[in-house]
Amino acid sequence: MSKYHKAAWDDESRQRQHEVIMKHKPWLKSTGAKTVEGKAISKMNALKTDPHLYALMKEMNSIMKQQKEIFNTINNTCL
Repeated sequence: MSKYHKAAWDDESRQRQHEVIMKHKPWLKSTGAKTVEGKAISKMNALKTDPHLYALMKEMNSIMKQQKEIFNTINNTCL
């Protein structure tokens, strides 16, 4: 087994980890980002696997904003 591959957990290890997690309940202490900078970093967490996805999403948001403006213009002239 290579140093990069860890063995799967056995039932005993999994149970022990479950008990530790249930004892400490880390989800009760997690509050998420509070600052603008922290929120910006947190927002990028989902995009770590494909940095090109961020640029694509930004472009899509821009196009959708333009479409919304066009729709509102058309909608306002038809009223």
